[in-house]
Amino acid sequence: MKTVASTKQEGDDLLSPNKSTTPAAATAASDVEQQNGSDAHGSHSSEQDPAVLTPSRSKKLREKLNKAKYDLQLEKGMKRKLYQGLVKLASELKDAREEYKVLKEQSEQGEKNWYEGGMWRGPELLPGIRDSARHRMSNGAQTVPEKRSKDAVSLSDLFFDLVIVTAFTRVGVAIQDRGGLDGASLAYFCVFWLIWGKEASFSTRFDTTDLSSRIETLLTCFAVLFGSLSSTAMFDSGDATRMMIVAAFIAMLHFLLHLRVWYWFRDVSQFSEMICVKQYAQYVMALTALEFLTWVVGIISLSETSSLRAYIFLIAIILSFRVPRSFLPNDFHAACSKRGVLFILLLGFVMQSIVLVAFPFFYYQMPNSEQYCFLGLVCFLLFCIKLLYVDDSFSVQPSDHALLVSRAAGFFFHIGQLCLLLSTTILGAGLNLLTHSYLAATASLPDNAKALVCNGFAGVVFSIGFIKSMHLRRVPLNPVHRQLFYAAYGTQVVVLIAVVYATHSISVNRFTAAAMMNELEMLGTLCSLALFLLIISWLDEAVELNIYGEGDAREFRVHPFGLWTCLKPGSPEPPLISDTSKNCHLSTRLKGSNANLFDSQFNLPIYGSVRNVTSEDDEERVRLVKFSDEVDMNEIDDVVV
Repeated sequence: MKTVASTKQEGDDLLSPNKSTTPAAATAASDVEQQNGSDAHGSHSSEQDPAVLTPSRSKKLREKLNKAKYDLQLEKGMKRKLYQGLVKLASELKDAREEYKVLKEQSEQGEKNWYEGGMWRGPELLPGIRDSARHRMSNGAQTVPEKRSKDAVSLSDLFFDLVIVTAFTRVGVAIQDRGGLDGASLAYFCVFWLIWGKEASFSTRFDTTDLSSRIETLLTCFAVLFGSLSSTAMFDSGDATRMMIVAAFIAMLHFLLHLRVWYWFRDVSQFSEMICVKQYAQYVMALTALEFLTWVVGIISLSETSSLRAYIFLIAIILSFRVPRSFLPNDFHAACSKRGVLFILLLGFVMQSIVLVAFPFFYYQMPNSEQYCFLGLVCFLLFCIKLLYVDDSFSVQPSDHALLVSRAAGFFFHIGQLCLLLSTTILGAGLNLLTHSYLAATASLPDNAKALVCNGFAGVVFSIGFIKSMHLRRVPLNPVHRQLFYAAYGTQVVVLIAVVYATHSISVNRFTAAAMMNELEMLGTLCSLALFLLIISWLDEAVELNIYGEGDAREFRVHPFGLWTCLKPGSPEPPLISDTSKNCHLSTRLKGSNANLFDSQFNLPIYGSVRNVTSEDDEERVRLVKFSDEVDMNEIDDVVV
């Protein structure tokens, strides 16, 4: 079969009079010239010899060939994308099968009796943790286990939280007696908080329903309760020695607990996902051993009057910290629930202590309206703080959470949680003094009560804002709507700083009116500031509701940004702004959708466009479709579908 190039060459040879040809070819050429000359319009008749290839016929053949090539390439592309779609569907089916397996394990875990498998059985991972470890080992991706069907906070965990909060309030008593926070109270508070963190770290990775785990929890409760009785003394006392003994005992307890985990998983293969469990146990054993040795040195080598005891506390506290996302993932949702429960319990204990302070004043007389108003304002202030505290297991996507963004963000997130609990304890101590001063009808408001209440409130507000700022935020791709969200977030930051400054100014009597305030007036001022801050904190939700109404705003708020440099993506990389991968600006759910795959089969310029739909009331709404790699975002026109 002749190719198009050879056919064209033969046609050119036939039509060219300058080239040497055979007699037959010359005769044919002369006949063609005579026929062209006889044609007045210079057009070829349909009866022309089909063996002769003219330039117009060659052009038509080239057009047909190009069209055939284009159709073939289009068909190959469609088949390739169809094959990719089938592969992706198969992958999603596999993920669904794995998710069903995890849900089944969770259901079986929630329905089985605690003694099944033996009362003194070996360590067992929680449902979903093994899958997360497998994903992390295979592709380095940090996955979040599905929410457990069983309650994340068991009754045993709740009892332990009550013991920890009791220890917090004992530290608050020391702060109340001294009129401020000192180094000893801060160290004791950190010790109790880190003990809670150790228990929470273990219970969000392993099953704690067996008898051995319950005995360990009971021994920890004993130690914390005994230590709380000694948490009101300074470093140069026997009470500080007893605190070191308590901390050393719990460090040794967790060393033995993870030694048991290591022994149980000591023979796992290096290529198995369970190697993460062994590495995690070795990591915790090393830190707890160093912590235990530090406490032992402080107990044995240093006398009670030694000035180096404070450094022993500092070194041991540093060794008690754990690097976020180390080796073995935990149950993310359970950890969030535990943090929320601990904070709410602390608020409840603060309220209870205020009532206990006020109760002796009402033995012989009923409270009047002003006293009712005072207690009501206290309750209102604590309730506003509760509303300001955001449960990050629901308000923040797991992939945008500080603990999963980077280790630096996770570390500062934990520091923010510590500051929040400490500030709440200081606020509770100040409210106790304020309540006693008000009901005792003291002539003037004590300065230490004012300082504790105002600084405690400022610390609580700032800690909550700091914790929120550690998460990633997402705004729409539409520039107008994005500016609205930026304005909302900027307003929240400005108001937060203003409230913290105003509260601190009240504590130091920077304003003349602040120096003349009594207890009721100061409490009313703090309640007003808390209410105003609460309303401003809902500003981004109001903007979202006004733009998207009842729709799912997560489909449109896909552009991420962070306020801190520590939010730089670590390993694994979160969905940050990046131009190196396709659909990088999309959320995780949209990025993994099959719609992104099959819609990309069509080479339309509107692929990835944003359409603005104007309703009858001139309310502008945005709909994100998707963006292709070839389209510049700044050159995209609004497309109304």
